[in-house]
This record gives sequence, C-alpha cells and structure tokens, in this order.
Amino acid sequence: MIIFNLSNSIMPQIRFPQTKSQIPILSCVVISFWLFSCTPNSPKSLPLAELKRSKESIVVSAHPLASEAGKLMLEKGGNAVDAAVAMAFGISVVEPFSAGIGGGGFLLLGTPPENSETQQYKIRALDFRERAPKAATRNMYLNEKGEVEKKASLDGHLAVGVPGTVAGLYNIHKSLGKLPWKELLKPAIRYARDGFELSDNFVSKLERRLEVINKNPAARDIFTKNGQAYQPGDLLIQTDKAQTLETIAENPQSFYTGKIAQAIATDMAKAGGLITLEDLRNYTPIWREPICGKFRQAKVCAMSPPSSGGVHLLQILNIVGETNLQEWGRENPDTIHLLTEAMRVAYADRSLHLGDPDFVEVPVKELTSLSYAQRRRQEINLTKVRRSTEVQPVSPEVLRSNILESPDTTHLTVVDKERNVISMTYTVNGSFGAGVVVAGTGILLNNEMDDFAAAPEAQNLYGLVGDEANAIAPRKTPLSSMTPTIVTENGRLIMATGSPGGSTIITTVVQVILNVLEYKMNAAEAVSAPRFHHQWLPDKLMLETGGFGEATVNELKQRGHNVVMRRGWGNANVVVLHDSGMLEAAADPRGEGEAMGNGQ
Repeated sequence: MIIFNLSNSIMPQIRFPQTKSQIPILSCVVISFWLFSCTPNSPKSLPLAELKRSKESIVVSAHPLASEAGKLMLEKGGNAVDAAVAMAFGISVVEPFSAGIGGGGFLLLGTPPENSETQQYKIRALDFRERAPKAATRNMYLNEKGEVEKKASLDGHLAVGVPGTVAGLYNIHKSLGKLPWKELLKPAIRYARDGFELSDNFVSKLERRLEVINKNPAARDIFTKNGQAYQPGDLLIQTDKAQTLETIAENPQSFYTGKIAQAIATDMAKAGGLITLEDLRNYTPIWREPICGKFRQAKVCAMSPPSSGGVHLLQILNIVGETNLQEWGRENPDTIHLLTEAMRVAYADRSLHLGDPDFVEVPVKELTSLSYAQRRRQEINLTKVRRSTEVQPVSPEVLRSNILESPDTTHLTVVDKERNVISMTYTVNGSFGAGVVVAGTGILLNNEMDDFAAAPEAQNLYGLVGDEANAIAPRKTPLSSMTPTIVTENGRLIMATGSPGGSTIITTVVQVILNVLEYKMNAAEAVSAPRFHHQWLPDKLMLETGGFGEATVNELKQRGHNVVMRRGWGNANVVVLHDSGMLEAAADPRGEGEAMGNGQ
C-alpha cells in the first residue's frame, strides 16, 4: 500500500505577496471572510437526500432495485462482497446507460483488523477496467489529415474496449464472497426477465442517444418501440440479457471463453470492431496497491493508476493541508477559490503524467509529496485567479527534483455487519456506451476507447486532454477519473464514498469527503451540498445552479473566475460509520438512488 502524509508540515494559510499595493485587498479579504463565514448567502434551494441509518449493515446505489438486490443478499447471510456483486449485476439491467456487463471499473475492498487499537483496516484495490484490443493502434481515430475523427471513439463497435466487469465481479467473489455465485445473479435475472418501469431519468438518457441507438438493430430492438423512445412508466423487458445472465450464473467464464465470448467476437467482426476471442480470453483483472494518504487524523485510500482519481484526490487535499476550511465556511469565496486553484493544478498534471502504470512510469510519489504541494500552493494568490494558460503541468525533471520523501458511470457502497466495506465505481463510459448491443445477448457495450488521448491535446467526451502517457496502445488501459474511496482512522472505518460524473468525479469525491470530515455533515447533507468544479481545461469554474448565493458568485467573478452556472452533476453516495456504531448512508438527490439498511 502506498501511503503519503497529506497534512503535516503544510503551511496553515496561503502566502500573499507582501506589497503595499495589496494591503487594501487583504483587508477586503478579511472583511469578506467574516461576512461569508458568518452570514448565510446561499439560496438553499437544492433538495436534501434521504438519510438511512442502521446498526447492522447498509447498502446504497444509484437505483432502488439495485439496492434492494444488495439488501436481499445481506438478509440471506451474505457479506459486503455478495451484496456488491448482486447490486452491480442489478445496475447492468436497470441502468444500462451508466454501467453493465459490457463495461468495467474499479473497486476498493476494506476488511477490518482483528484488533482496531493496534492494527489498520486492510484496503485492497481491484482494477477490472476495460482495455484496448490487441489490434488497437496509436492513430486509429485519426483521418488522412491527421485530425481526430471524434465520433469514431464514441459511437459504434470501434469505440469498444475489452469489457472487464464480469471478470472483476467473479474475482472479488472468489476472494471473499460467502453466498453461492448463482444466488447473486437472481435479482438481476428477474429484473431483466420480468421487466421494470422506466423512470424519467432513463428516458431522458435514452432520448439523448436515440439517433446512435437506432443505427444498431440489436440496440434498437431492446431500447425503442419501432425506433421511438420509450416513455416514463413503460415496462422494459430484456429477454436476451436475462438469458445471458443465466449463462453467466452457471459459468462466468462463458463471457470470456464460451458462447458469450463467441457472440461478442462474431458481432465485432461483422461490424468493424477490433475485439477478438483472443482479447477476451486474455482479459484478467489486476489487484493493485491503493494509494493512501493522511488528511487531518484520517487515512484516505482511493484507486491508484490507471485511475487518476486517487492521485488527484490526495493532491488536492494535500494543497489544502491544515487550512481551517470549517472556520472559513464551505461557501466562502476563499474556500471555493483555494479548492478551485488546487483542482486546476491537479488536472493540469493529469494531462501530462497519468496513464496505465503497466505501460508508462506514473510519478505517484512525486505528485503527492508534501514538498510538491507546498511549491504549488505558494503559487496560489487568494485574491486573484490564475488563468489555466498560466498553470502548466510540472515537467518530469522539476517533479523529480522536488521530491523529498483521475456524466454517467455509477457507484455503489456496502458495509456489512462485520464492517467489511466495498466502494465500487464502474461504467460503460458515455450514456449508453457505444450505442451498440451484441446481437442475441442483450449486452450493451462501452465506448471506453474515448478515454485514451486520441492525439496530444485532443479533448475526450468530458473535455479532458492527454498526452503520450495516455496514448492508445494494444492491451493498454485507458486513464480514468473513477475514485472509489475508503476513509479510516486508527483502525476504524469512518466513511466510504464515490460518484459517477466523468471528469467531475474527483472533485465531487473531494467535496463529499470534506463535507463529512471538515464540515461535520451527516451523510445526507454531504451528498446534497452544492458543488463546484474546475478541470484546468476548459478554463471554467462550474457552480451548481441554485446552490450558491449571488454575493459568492459575484465575488468569485471579481477575482477573475470564468463562472459558468450548471445544473447539478454527479450521483454520489456515501456511508458514514459513527463512534456509536451506527451506520448512516444516503444517495445523491440528483439521481434516483436509495440507501437501505438491515437491523435498523
């Protein structure tokens, strides 16, 4: 396990340039600090999540039916792993637009110590992310002029990476699962065979991808009525997917070596895709070391590369250091400004340094070092924004010399009565993935190849840019922003969280963690609080509409931020464990998820 200290030796406040011309500005900062920290100025119009509590065990996911599947496994005597597997397969049926068996992801598994006074939680990280097919090439999405064909990495069979979800779920079940594998798929099979009512959210996602879905006959047959979108309240039945899940229940390897694998390879060959039987047969999930660091008294563990999530989560917290954000106030412009500038630095570094560690050297230790955080923090002026053109990723040479010591997707969280915990984020990338279904199987395929850098500085679906570290290569894993996270303290679980949202995942998770640890919010408040986001490029500060008062917004504009108001993003969930032993959980009110507990 890679461990970094994120708080010790970090200076408590931002250093201001000591010039006479800035003294009046600093006085204004002090005045604005008092006003914003003592006077509420937020409209408080955002909905509050429902808080669920349980003494025994708890589950939370992006859909009530998925949470129901997890709760059922716990009632049957299963543990957190059993519940998570059942929930993941459930999501693949009821939210195919966000994640499923045609995609991949990451999870953190936490197991409690036998003696919490002297031992630490054991945290393990599983990478079951999609990978580039063997036939993938560096310039596969460039036209004859060397320009990126943007839709080529988003729509259709050529956009698909080798799926890892089934292999990942089976692997984690073999490690710690208690219930029979077949039992875990029963709820998902039932949802697919008997159908479920479509929500407004499902239909809105479907309508946005209808044109692409209609180009694929298999997808069109499942997700439309003669080419027209289903309506809210309609029953969606997925007979082919039910049969596929029954096959996986009998033999999960059939996805990679059996008749399901053959169906995928045949469909790919007919439609110009690259995935072959060899690609599927060679797919193996990878157990990796999580990346962990100290923030205040807590140990924060998250996913390591090929996800950028853990690195930049810790990097942002590191820049915050010992700053008393609670005293400043969550919606104080000083707080938002500091965190925004930290985000800007992290995403700039992401563009150059992050990639698949099996192919490139990722400077994890350097990017999360205290000396590097101090250096980047000294560059931040609390009274004035720095344009992203002025904030560049640090060069590898400077990074090495400074060392002294990563909109759809889904997340689920489970804590069982033994306090085993699963924090899992998985995806098909964009909404409805590549918009294609493997004929006869009901498997909706990902468009994860878009997460590679198709060319230096080319933007992906989420506006992120990359360089050679994230260039396409055969069997390489594309860079991700998924950030499943577990927080412990002195051998005791504190919280577990994560979120979908593409490039906004990292900043959403940062804010949920700060809401619990720094602002002492309960689980419902933590996932409901208004959000902001900056990712270096494009140079925009996104503020959630309805979440920030006019005075705050105006002050941020005054400091030079290019403020853009956006409807809420992300669909986070969180479980918090209190000293009393009470678990509490909440699902993001921006989505339709639900938390459910046993032994309340």
